[in-house]
Amino acid sequence: MAKQYIEKGLLVPDHVITRLMLLELENRRDQHWLLDGFPRTLVQAEALDKICELDLVITLNIPFETLKDRLSRRWIHPPSGRVYNPDFNPPHVHGVDDITGEPLVQQEDDRPEAVAARLRQYKEVAKPVIELYKSRGVLHQFSGTETNKIWPYVYTLFSNKITPIQSKEAY
Repeated sequence: MAKQYIEKGLLVPDHVITRLMLLELENRRDQHWLLDGFPRTLVQAEALDKICELDLVITLNIPFETLKDRLSRRWIHPPSGRVYNPDFNPPHVHGVDDITGEPLVQQEDDRPEAVAARLRQYKEVAKPVIELYKSRGVLHQFSGTETNKIWPYVYTLFSNKITPIQSKEAY
């Protein structure tokens, strides 16, 4: 159901994504987990509040033009979901998947005009969520344009806030 919206470049409605996420999280109650891109709206955040309390929320402040440029240059191998970008993860051969040799495609929602519309829509709905977590004291914001410059700060935050989990192999 979510795929129908994504393929049209639309955000997945709250009732669809919330139901999917909460069901998955309920099945993982006894595990540690990291959410990426959820919750995106206040309705989603309120639903998440009913099943857990978040320890840490991170938001990345990346300039609109940087996001638009990156997303507009994304190419995908549909059968596998592998993602390529000519700037920082280019395929070995332009337009071709590295593993299968099949053609890469640019999805409709990755075209510049669709990306711009999606980013504007996201900014509007995400602002109240950011304010909610900021008011609770769990929000940490990072700004920049390059992953390799932002990541060390995010990693340090994780390292200081979250107790490392040992794998069962370590016992």
